[in-house]
Amino acid sequence: MGKRKKQKSNKEEDAKLVVRIEAGLRDAFIEACQEIDTTASREVRRFIRNFLGRSSKES
Repeated sequence: MGKRKKQKSNKEEDAKLVVRIEAGLRDAFIEACQEIDTTASREVRRFIRNFLGRSSKES
C-alpha cells in the first residue's frame, strides 16, 4: 500500500522560514527537543506564537 499524506484540518498553507544559526547551537537545540519528546519545528512555532501574543499585548 502507498503512503498517504496527512490532510491538514485548516486551510492555511505552510511556509518555510530559513534561519542561519551556529551548527553547535542547532545541534544542542535539536538534542534538547528530543530529550523532551518534541521537535525543533514545533518549538520554533510555539516560540513565534508566544512572541506574537506578547507583542500584540504590548501595543
